[in-house]
Amino acid sequence: MITLKNVTLRRGTKVVLDSVSTTINPGESVGLVGRNGAGKSSLFALLSGKLHEDGGDFHIPASWRMAEVAQNMPETDQSATDFVLEGDTRLAEVQQQLAQAEASDDGMAIAHAYSDLHDAGAHDAVARAQALILGLGFRVSELDQPVNSFSGGWRMRLQLARALMCPSDLLLLDEPTNHLDLDALVWLEAWLKRYAGTMIVISHDREFLDAITNVTLQIQQGELNRYGGNYSKFEELRAQQLELQQASFAKQQEKMAHLQKFIDRFKAKASKAKQAQSRVKQLERMEKIGPVLAEAEFTFEFKEPASLPNPMLAISDAAFGYVDDEGSPTTILTGVNRSVLAGQRIGILGANGQGKSTLVKTIARTMKPLAGSITEGKGLSIGYFAQQELDVLRPADNPLEHMVRLAKELGPDARQPSREQDLRSYLGSFNFTGDMVKQAVGTMSGGEKARLVLAMIVWQRPNLLLLDEPTNHLDLATREALAMALNDFDGTVMLVSHDRALLRSVCEDFWMVGRGVVGPFDGDLDDYQRYLLEESRRLREEARLAEQAQAAPEAPTAAAPAPTPPRDGRDQRKQDAQARQQLAEKTRPLKKELEQIDKRLAALAAERAALEQKLTQEALPPVEIAECGRRLKAANDETEALEERWLEVSTALEAAAAAG
Repeated sequence: MITLKNVTLRRGTKVVLDSVSTTINPGESVGLVGRNGAGKSSLFALLSGKLHEDGGDFHIPASWRMAEVAQNMPETDQSATDFVLEGDTRLAEVQQQLAQAEASDDGMAIAHAYSDLHDAGAHDAVARAQALILGLGFRVSELDQPVNSFSGGWRMRLQLARALMCPSDLLLLDEPTNHLDLDALVWLEAWLKRYAGTMIVISHDREFLDAITNVTLQIQQGELNRYGGNYSKFEELRAQQLELQQASFAKQQEKMAHLQKFIDRFKAKASKAKQAQSRVKQLERMEKIGPVLAEAEFTFEFKEPASLPNPMLAISDAAFGYVDDEGSPTTILTGVNRSVLAGQRIGILGANGQGKSTLVKTIARTMKPLAGSITEGKGLSIGYFAQQELDVLRPADNPLEHMVRLAKELGPDARQPSREQDLRSYLGSFNFTGDMVKQAVGTMSGGEKARLVLAMIVWQRPNLLLLDEPTNHLDLATREALAMALNDFDGTVMLVSHDRALLRSVCEDFWMVGRGVVGPFDGDLDDYQRYLLEESRRLREEARLAEQAQAAPEAPTAAAPAPTPPRDGRDQRKQDAQARQQLAEKTRPLKKELEQIDKRLAALAAERAALEQKLTQEALPPVEIAECGRRLKAANDETEALEERWLEVSTALEAAAAAG
């Protein structure tokens, strides 16, 4: 287990952790939460060995293998599959041993190396690597493309896949959902639920944390507090704790005031001096309970739009896409016929690369439709939050310069005071205070850039908000402030986001973008998640079958069958009956095995749930913790093997039915 005992950690002059103590047990899935700058990344650096404690005792088992997502942008011409495959450090180590054994012609060493290769899963390593890549949103055609051919966000997905490929006892994930669309996030969530080791995750996505964690660690003002349960349970326990602390503080203050009143009244009287002195000592010995210090919450609101045209816009027989440098058009969406009404709350869904951002950019006027028309309502004013903040920000300029330029561009249409002091005060309401208004945007964090874009949108008083992944880099408090502001907004919202909590709280209608068209999605987000998981399974199965087809030797061309003489009706019925009987006999053992697998999978799921619940108990003896960890790993291994077998038996059953 991981233990911190009176650990102090500093970054420069700032004390990040101040004499904190906690324990993380094997197999626990931990959510690490706290405000931006609280010290979450510093604690990760301590766990990974990049930083060392300045005081106290920190222990992590020396035998534990660790995996984390590298933060550097990979620069290599390796294929995506080979790059991710290298993440399996155990496999790479055994392959190197085999090469050395073969070079020295050591037969015994070669035999051992081949045995170790089998144990390391060399036989299905490529399939496992490609399943990770496809699950994170890549297409089958991209598996062999060089890493350098992908954009920055996609390369970071490959870094994530590489970390998941690494066999590990401890998995550290720092904002793993930042570069993911909803389809990839849903797949990642399902994968992490099956992870058998100890996992620590930093994330600002509450539904993601609720789904995959069973312990929450909160960093706040140098303290590290442990709560049993996921993020929602943490919020509940934290609220109860704060309420109790405030009640205890009030009660103690009342008692201290009573003691002080007695001391003040009788300290000068000789007959009561002894009692007064006793009260003084009692007051000095009393352990003071601190008041609840509420952190300043960030809130903002969208101003009431000057007008609300209805419909906001109408799209007729449109085709959306882009034109390359040579002037050749590439169509992504065709036959788009949609209307956007005043006050609508539209969530835009779709698998990655299907055209969600193309749709939003075309409505935002940054791209032109390739065909058809977009008719805008009179007085339409669009506030556009681009997925890449630098699409609308200039790295060399500071926030004040951005606001001054915006005011000049709007000119007489600006509906807000635009003197420099007014703009400074306005930026202060978005937490850009003091010298920050003069800080170059290029040096700011992702969260600060996102806040500046929001500030610029709010100032324009739009009546249509187009938001493309607005929560990237925003902490939980700012996400909640955004959700509240959107719910109070009188205009229309069109939202692309992987934050399901935001989509659920804001959107009433959903559009589905996929297979070249845009249409309504009749269902909720749970239906959409099921659809995404089915699509992910289908893609993985396609990759597996393609690999098998490539590996299998070409079968000799079969001779054409001899013509079958015609049979009368009675013979035909008899042969058909015999064929059905043979098919039933052939498939009966397969069906029986499927039933047995299903029963065993259900039993394993119950066993895993019981073990995970047991590991959340406080003061569990180390021997029991270790035993639970071993049983949990064994149950997960067996589950994985049974799921593979279930797939094989199902395929065989389908093939037998088709042949029959």
